[in-house]
Amino acid sequence: MTLVNFEAFLNTHGQLASAINGLSEEQTTWKPKPESWSVLEVLSHLVDHSLVISFRIRDILAGTEARLPAFNQDAWVSGQYANAGSVADVLQAFHALLLYNSLLLSRLDAADLEKTGVNAKGETVKITDILEGFTRHVQRHLGQIDRIKQAAGIA
Repeated sequence: MTLVNFEAFLNTHGQLASAINGLSEEQTTWKPKPESWSVLEVLSHLVDHSLVISFRIRDILAGTEARLPAFNQDAWVSGQYANAGSVADVLQAFHALLLYNSLLLSRLDAADLEKTGVNAKGETVKITDILEGFTRHVQRHLGQIDRIKQAAGIA
């Protein structure tokens, strides 16, 4: 993973914090529709996704042969009552996982970052693919947060 991509990965927390800066608790739990996610649920999902990629990376480094796990994101969000959580707690968890993963990543060499596993779809993925995919995933959800804010009439 290049330094630029690593920096983008590390910057995801700051981007999320900026995206929700100034929102009230009510604004973070508001949903455009009952089946839609709130800002808080989006953030909770990103913590869940961070947990999953943390496991995937470590599983690849351990050389296991099992397929890397998928997860049912909607079931995870609803099953943990994510909208009843705290934005501060969720962002703190996201940041802690990001820092913990960055400590691991700083110990890896180029060959480690190229190690592969097989995802739930049967595709071979490198650790760098997982990290870059996570960064892109956060970017998509930043757009979702903006759309939720627009729907709520928040500038």
